[in-house]
Amino acid sequence: MDKDLLEKIEEAARVIKKGGVCVIPTETAYGLAASIQNERALKKIYEIKKRPFHKPLLILVDELSQAPVEKGRIPNYVFKIIDKFWPGPLTLLLPATKDASPFLTGGSQKVGLRISSHPVAKELVRRVGQPVTATSANLSGMGLSKTVAQVKEQLSHLEPDYYLNAGEIPPGPSSTIVDCQDSGPVIVRPGAIDPEDILALC
Repeated sequence: MDKDLLEKIEEAARVIKKGGVCVIPTETAYGLAASIQNERALKKIYEIKKRPFHKPLLILVDELSQAPVEKGRIPNYVFKIIDKFWPGPLTLLLPATKDASPFLTGGSQKVGLRISSHPVAKELVRRVGQPVTATSANLSGMGLSKTVAQVKEQLSHLEPDYYLNAGEIPPGPSSTIVDCQDSGPVIVRPGAIDPEDILALC
């Protein structure tokens, strides 16, 4: 990773730690990143996206131990899925801790987690030192943004605090979303990872 990109990552991490909202690349699209511990920043993401407040924001982590998750309530099969598909475009819905923000749970008592396989996103989360959001950087209900120019076109009404431009994201679908229920995995949204490959592990 070149020096210029590392400097951009460091600046984005600084903005997030101060309570800002950043546009960041992930393996599937550009996303909106903010500290999950800053309620004001989380609320700003909803305002930027014009997103209904009952829809939760997914989280990027550096490792599972960082997440606001009840570790003892994670079904055993989940660890097979994690070993196989993380880092990667797979979002897992896992039991939330009681103090998890409603912006992260949407009242569902679960949070959506992912470890990104995008090197910039991974390095950013590491430098922030805590989980960040990564909901797609677009207006609610609109298509994914694969470039910063597309983000700016959609979000011109209320701009994020910083754009971490890492070039165009390759074509491809959203992350696969899996609800990790005690009885087994339920595919909430098919995406980049084939649901059959996930179900075959369980």
